[in-house]
Amino acid sequence: MMPGLTVRVHDAYVNGEGILHPTLFGLVSLANLGGTPEMARGEVMRFLAEAASYPTALLPSQGVQWAAINASSANATLQDGETVVTLLFRFGQDGVIESIRADARGRTVAGAVIPTPWEGRWRNYQAREGMRIPLEGEVAWILPKGPRPYWRARIIMLRYEFAQ
Repeated sequence: MMPGLTVRVHDAYVNGEGILHPTLFGLVSLANLGGTPEMARGEVMRFLAEAASYPTALLPSQGVQWAAINASSANATLQDGETVVTLLFRFGQDGVIESIRADARGRTVAGAVIPTPWEGRWRNYQAREGMRIPLEGEVAWILPKGPRPYWRARIIMLRYEFAQ
């Protein structure tokens, strides 16, 4: 938004429903979106893209179906009920995920949802609890004038909880 402004975002997918609730300083609601098939699709896309940080979620045993495109890319499809999403995963020479892309993810513009290309890029892979994960990432809308990043992160602490 603007430098110095803190925006907190509750971004979730719960019981088949996508939820997006950004607030200014955690106090002033900026939007409260959810309850549509497009919101559900967007949140499942986000989950699949973020799974680079918890790679066991990308295993076929977790419902992800993989289809190779070439030696360095593959489509990953995930279905939950009526919600089905496919993202393009691109891999580096070392086999780690470099980017994830959707040709059309719903972007809200002036109250309307516009299908827009969307991409996440991951870097700085390091071992954490026996898995190589990216410690840095950026997500952007791919607009005609070029990428418009809207999320950047650096993981400084991570803890996995595995079922016993």
